[in-house]
Amino acid sequence: MKLLLSVLALTASASAGIIKVPLQRMKTIRQEARETGKTSAIARDYNMANKYNPKLRDDPVDIKNYQDAQFFGPLEVGNPPQKFQVIFDTGSSNLWIPAKNCSNCGLKPKYDSSKSSSYHANGTIFDIRYGSGPVSGYMSEDDVKVGNTVAKGQTFAEITDVSGLGLGYTIGKFDGIMGLAFPSISVNGVTPVFVSMVEQGLLDPVFAFYLTSDPKQVGEMDLGGIDEKHYTGTLQYVPVSSETYWEVALDDMKIEGQSVTKVKKAIIDTGTSLLAGPVAEVKAIAKLVGATPLIPGKEWLIDCNGGKSIDIVLGGNTYTLAPGDIIVPDQTLCLFAMTGIDIPAPAGPLWILGDPWIRKFYTVFDYGAKRVGFAPSV
Repeated sequence: MKLLLSVLALTASASAGIIKVPLQRMKTIRQEARETGKTSAIARDYNMANKYNPKLRDDPVDIKNYQDAQFFGPLEVGNPPQKFQVIFDTGSSNLWIPAKNCSNCGLKPKYDSSKSSSYHANGTIFDIRYGSGPVSGYMSEDDVKVGNTVAKGQTFAEITDVSGLGLGYTIGKFDGIMGLAFPSISVNGVTPVFVSMVEQGLLDPVFAFYLTSDPKQVGEMDLGGIDEKHYTGTLQYVPVSSETYWEVALDDMKIEGQSVTKVKKAIIDTGTSLLAGPVAEVKAIAKLVGATPLIPGKEWLIDCNGGKSIDIVLGGNTYTLAPGDIIVPDQTLCLFAMTGIDIPAPAGPLWILGDPWIRKFYTVFDYGAKRVGFAPSV
């Protein structure tokens, strides 16, 4: 696997400009399915264990489940630009979009290389494994534009078979994924788009996420800088413990002062819709907060006005998720925004702090200093 030279060495040539990318929150897949009459077809497979299995990093790797709300924003590929909506995902490192000859991408916009003057063929096979099936295609090269910044000659994947994402992709609002994790987990050793922009001297090596709880409001991804108007107080930083996913040491997790985890590491993942942890710990937490099992070990229902606060301790600082922060609203009954996933050693066990965490705390991903920062969102 190709490793990237330290991004720290590139900061001197990077500009101080910030790319502000608007992020929209789509409805949950359950809401979309209910409105389109496809509820019975929803797959409920939350098995992500192989995603963090180091043995898979040099070949196929798993990508996450899309059962609930995701945040997406615009991206353009080629000259003249072809437009796509993608999930900006700190839990993976590759960019992929539908190919013109995708067999099952439905009405999604599809990349047509014959219409781009900056396209270069590559052809290397691209294969990402999903719990319910494969997502595959081939590699290509073209200019990729995010905001007003263009990564020249970026290698990315054209997807020809997206069956692994099932109904979540068919009725979801996103067309592809742009990974923002470290190069070490990139399929085929491809340099991630953001890192390409840093290498080309276009951006400082930092990006941040501001997510909203209201689907009608637009969130924001800041590439190359930090927007102070999106948070209050002082950013508190935690060093990255592994340059793979955005992994940090987990000091503790508590409910009413009682520790509810023995796990010592967590991953900050914008592409995961829920909080996720070991099945036994999640079951115990669900019982403590009064949630009712829907799918044993996987999903719980909870009173929309019930629950308890959860304190998560990172870098010696305590961050509190209030009861309302850890539910997914769904008419009169709400989904408890936590699911059980047993990730084996050496990658696991671990907790995944997904969108409920990032909605509550403005989150800074600092490539240069290899750290993650948090402050309450406003």
